Amino acid sequence: MEGLIMAGNLLLGLSLLVGLHEFGHFAAAKYFKIRVDKFYIFFDFLFPLPGVMNFALFKKKIGETEYGLGWFPLGGYVAIHGMVDETQDAESLAAEPLPNEFRSKPAWQRLIVMLGGIIMNVITGIVIFTLLTFSYGQSYLPASEVRYGIVPNELGKEMGFREGDKIVKINGRPFQDFSDVYSPDVILGSNAYYTVDRAGQLVDVPVPTNFMDRLADEGEQRFVQPLDPFVVDQVVAGSPASKAGLQPNDRILTVGQESIRFFPELQKALKAHAGKPVAVKVERASQPVTLQVKVDDDGKIGFLPKSLLKFETREYGLMEAVPLGTKQAFGVVTTQMKAFAKIFRGEASFRKSVGGPIEIAQQYGGKWDWLRFWTLTGLLSMVLAFMNLLPIPALDGGHVVFLLYEMISGRKPSDAFMENAQKVGMMIILGLMAFTLIINPLIKAFGN
Repeated sequence: MEGLIMAGNLLLGLSLLVGLHEFGHFAAAKYFKIRVDKFYIFFDFLFPLPGVMNFALFKKKIGETEYGLGWFPLGGYVAIHGMVDETQDAESLAAEPLPNEFRSKPAWQRLIVMLGGIIMNVITGIVIFTLLTFSYGQSYLPASEVRYGIVPNELGKEMGFREGDKIVKINGRPFQDFSDVYSPDVILGSNAYYTVDRAGQLVDVPVPTNFMDRLADEGEQRFVQPLDPFVVDQVVAGSPASKAGLQPNDRILTVGQESIRFFPELQKALKAHAGKPVAVKVERASQPVTLQVKVDDDGKIGFLPKSLLKFETREYGLMEAVPLGTKQAFGVVTTQMKAFAKIFRGEASFRKSVGGPIEIAQQYGGKWDWLRFWTLTGLLSMVLAFMNLLPIPALDGGHVVFLLYEMISGRKPSDAFMENAQKVGMMIILGLMAFTLIINPLIKAFGN
């Protein structure tokens, strides 16, 4: 049943996002009076072979456009007349262009058509995060709740923080929201400092002048974390934790010989056993249970914790929620850019950083939760926008690059060149699909 719920979440979320993305292209094309032959959710052919297994689960022609639901549940498309894409090649466009064809329109109009899907996904992400903020508010951790103190990472230790420190003031003033500890106003401020209660003594911890650069180098904003007692909230299906039998509401007592009280202690203990099996003792319904868990190479076992610290919620009006939702949406893009940068610098594994439909479905969870559904769908909408903007032929970003070249140079690439570029782009995309759908899952299933 959990698997069906995960698949249902994924199918609904992706159908919504793909439909809106393609509608962005469709609406822009219609606005510029470009003929659209087809508008399909999913493919009505064996992608990427437009002439193989052509049939639809549903289709209806209205005016000059055929609307349909394809059988191949992997994306979707609009067939814009006069455009080289997965449905039309240069040979099919050998005749002189008609006024209602894509290729007969000015470059700036074609650029807007190609950006239409990305723009729609960005708008969707902003709307989702705005409405979530308006409907649910924003949860925050009061500084007074961090009563067990903090644990610093290596950078935090270099600054002068110690485990168990209780941050009581920032720049000499008390504060309410613990996230203020990470505020850019503090990190970028001059002569900024924190005041901590260390075993009953007040100690000032100054912010180094090069602290922002250090944070950028480390790629980690949270140089300190609250020491928070926790229980298991959600176990990721197929993860080491799931295979070992970890359950929601379990309270982890020990990892090996290490006693666990706070979540940062668990993270440290698991990293010490990375890539190895370890005995994990949990409390379940007031009874101790010992599990054998295989920790992955990153020191993780695959579950989400639920902090037992008491969080509070801020409520926002709709106009207040708009800038906050926009910030959250573009924060997803910023995170994606940082992740790609780390991969290109060799600081993160591409194989471990990418996930296919199974991993995405697992993130939705085995219980239908509308808050989780819309949060992940909003995140995926921004990820889809970012990925489509990558300068790969066959993606929207590849078309955008060629159109910008045309606008700058005044020379339009030939249809034959565009067809070959499309083929190269499709090979790249198919390679990535094969890796994420087949090769990577096999590697994860049978080891490195």
